[in-house]
Amino acid sequence: MNDVVALGTDLMVAVLAQQQPNPGPEFGKASPFGLLVIVLLLIGTFLLVWSMNRHLRKVPKTFETEDTEPQQDSDADDDRGPAGTDPDPPAGAR
Repeated sequence: MNDVVALGTDLMVAVLAQQQPNPGPEFGKASPFGLLVIVLLLIGTFLLVWSMNRHLRKVPKTFETEDTEPQQDSDADDDRGPAGTDPDPPAGAR
């Protein structure tokens, strides 16, 4: 196990100690293609936000309807339990 750790450490030191190549005068400069990509992304973002705002204007302020029935009291005797359960299972179901 110690041999593996020593080999990994030696490899890491060798990689980090390498001389960096001279990148030259063009290193780090952006090309016109990069500017084009950024401009296209900004245009796409603007169009998506504009479309979302148009759709959100069509959404009603509230989703309540005028003819809603009044809520029943929570203390009512006809409590049926959670949805999907049968309050009166048929005979022989157990």
